[in-house]
Amino acid sequence: MGVNRPAAPAAVLAVDAGNSKTDVALIAADGAVLAAGRSEGFQPPRDGVEAAVDVLGRAVAEAAEAAGLPPLRAGSPYAGQVAACLSNADFPVEERRLADAIGARGWGAATLVRNDTFAILRAGLPGAAAPRGVAVVCGAGINCVGMLPDGRTARFPAVGTISGDWGGGGGLAEEALWWAARAEDGRGGPTELAAALPARFGLGSMGELIEALHLGSLGRRRLHELVPVLFAVAAAGDPVASAIVERQADEVVALASVALGRLGLLAEEVPVLLGGSVLTAGHPQLNGRIVAGLAQRAPRARVSVVSAPPVLGAGLLGLDALGSPPGAHGKLRAHFG
Repeated sequence: MGVNRPAAPAAVLAVDAGNSKTDVALIAADGAVLAAGRSEGFQPPRDGVEAAVDVLGRAVAEAAEAAGLPPLRAGSPYAGQVAACLSNADFPVEERRLADAIGARGWGAATLVRNDTFAILRAGLPGAAAPRGVAVVCGAGINCVGMLPDGRTARFPAVGTISGDWGGGGGLAEEALWWAARAEDGRGGPTELAAALPARFGLGSMGELIEALHLGSLGRRRLHELVPVLFAVAAAGDPVASAIVERQADEVVALASVALGRLGLLAEEVPVLLGGSVLTAGHPQLNGRIVAGLAQRAPRARVSVVSAPPVLGAGLLGLDALGSPPGAHGKLRAHFG
């Protein structure tokens, strides 16, 4: 039996909002994608909740226009269920506040908000069955969630150093810079990172790169460009770069193992799903060490990389909330390949 919702042109408005971009999809009751929209990154800590929700609104408006929907009116939502998986929704209280702010926009008759890591978890689990497994996302930042069919979850605050986090694209870039700076000025041992990092931006030394970052002639938003450089230097055998990559792998193993343990799944056959740009890039040194580490900590875990777009996971969560039949889930999944 499905959940009754007021009539709307779409069954689900799926939202996946990360730090760098927002994707939305309007989904019909049978799982067909009616239209999609995109806007910039979702960052309520920086912009404030209402301004951040405005960012979502631009993607929603693009999708509604593409679907040929009339302008939004009170009491006439675009969808029966909004399912929004959002970065920076790290605590349940933040999820509730964002759900209230999104619900007030009237895009859907009901609103569900989850941290964006839940989108990776749901996208990587087959069928329409209730989610059971663990997902680790390593993109700009790093996070992990686990879920059981009865609704119990395992999660981490994932708000940076103050919550014990390490790594992600931003953290890896800063770590590489730290070692490279010390290699050049003599406080640390040698590493090829000292030449490779500034070379990425056409600069001749770490001193020039540090100055450019400090004075703003090189925007810090470009630091993510250093992550592939780090992995290339590590793959070439540089001990310092390799140690950074290995530490990131060990952090992923620690997150997944703790989440599995909290849910009583360490000894069970269970999926561990890897998502985010750092993990989906397929670096053998990183992903291989993760698989080996989990084989020791959770020997029956099945590790796989989720390459499907996270908005698929948001859409599946929306169909779950409506009690949609398995065929709708399958059709939605087929759309995203």
